[in-house]
Amino acid sequence: MEQDLKSKIDQACRTAEEFTKLYYENLDKRRYLLSRMYMDTANLIWNGNGVEGKDNIQKFWTDLPTSVHNILTLDAQPITGLEAATQLTFLIKVGGHVKYEEKNAKSFNQTFLITAVGDKWKIVSDCFRTQEIMGNTS
Repeated sequence: MEQDLKSKIDQACRTAEEFTKLYYENLDKRRYLLSRMYMDTANLIWNGNGVEGKDNIQKFWTDLPTSVHNILTLDAQPITGLEAATQLTFLIKVGGHVKYEEKNAKSFNQTFLITAVGDKWKIVSDCFRTQEIMGNTS
C-alpha cells in the first residue's frame, strides 16, 4: 500500500508540473483554448465570484484583462479513498504573482481539483484568490 501511495504522489507532482505549465501558457497567451481544460460541469471561484460550466468560465476568463503569471510555488497530492477509487484525481496548489495589463503585480493562490478523463486532465474545480498584504497588526 505504501508503495502505491508513493507512486500516486510522484505521479501527482509530475502531472502538476505539466498541467500548470500548459494552463498558465493558455491563460496568458491563448485564452481561447482554456475551456478545453475544464469539465463541462466545472466551477470557478475567482476572488469570491462563482462561475459554473466551462462555457461561462471561458467567457469569464476572456473578459478579464490580459495577464502574466509568475509561478513561485507548486504542490500536488492524489485524492485517495473510496470516493475517488474509480477515477485518478489530484489536488494542485499554485502560488505566485500575477500582473494584469498596466497594474502592479499581486500575489495569488490558485487551487485546482483535476481528474483524468480518457488521456486528458480536466479541471473539476478551480479556486483563484489574489492576496492583499495585511498591515502589521502587532
